[in-house]
Amino acid sequence: MTRLGYQIPNFTYPGVGPSELFDAIARQAKEADNSGFDTVLVMDHFYQLPGLGEPDDYMLECYSLLAALARETTNVRLSSLVTGNTYRNPAILAKAVTTLDIVSNGRAQLGIGAGWYELEHDAFGIEFGTFSDRFEKLEEALRIILPMLNAQKATLAGKHYNVVDAINSPAPVGHIPVMIGGGGERKTLRMVAQYADESNIIADPADMPRKLEVLAKHCSDLGRDRADIVVSWQRSVCIAPTMEEARADLDAYLRTKGMDPETLSDERRAVITARFIFGDADTVGERLTNDLAVGVDGFTINMPANGHVPGRVTLLGETAAKVVG
Repeated sequence: MTRLGYQIPNFTYPGVGPSELFDAIARQAKEADNSGFDTVLVMDHFYQLPGLGEPDDYMLECYSLLAALARETTNVRLSSLVTGNTYRNPAILAKAVTTLDIVSNGRAQLGIGAGWYELEHDAFGIEFGTFSDRFEKLEEALRIILPMLNAQKATLAGKHYNVVDAINSPAPVGHIPVMIGGGGERKTLRMVAQYADESNIIADPADMPRKLEVLAKHCSDLGRDRADIVVSWQRSVCIAPTMEEARADLDAYLRTKGMDPETLSDERRAVITARFIFGDADTVGERLTNDLAVGVDGFTINMPANGHVPGRVTLLGETAAKVVG
């Protein structure tokens, strides 16, 4: 279960081309594997997301990358954060995740969500549909995937998917946890309560207590113990051995986004810095401690500004592991 996950959200690094890219990614995964993280997660997208880069920034296919990282790591679980359900037939997704479990000797995890990035769908010719369509598809997909991950045949005559005695052989090495990503209070958190082992939520600090209350209410309505579900909170961190180094890392990141740190107003810099838990190990550890007190079970943490800098993932893992325990 994910109580401390390291997410790799970007694959465009200064001076790193396609031939060096996997080594740069694998180094981050290895640092996470050896420093206290229990899960390594990568994005399931085909274009980079707004706010992190441009659509034509590097983006690798999720499950091919996770399978490769399985051979570079020993301890961590491996997952998407999260799979866009609309991108794959659910029975084929069950096979892909099971294959990841086999090649990693039982370390696969399924992260899944309804899908939201319309540009990718349009560009790749994937049906986007309405908001309701996507959530209907997600629920039908879970009714196919979950039996297949539990060595059962799946049959469903649904509105969006039809499968007949779908076989998944070989079966996974062990139980593959299912994480549903998203904080939608009416649909997403209800599906977490009904189907998932884990919930991953992106929310402002002020909103997180309400999200947890809503999840608990869904669990109560469905007769499930909320304590059976691990809830992680998605956070972004820029950590370095000193505050000065953290600022230098952030400034270097801003330059890659076409911003000049020297000419940024204090107000604009404050807005940008507010996107991160920012600073040295003591500062970051204190912030994560306060966040954990909200009532979550742990974190998934990404480092878009400096995860590619050698040693930074190790520092974060050692710092955050002391908080999560």
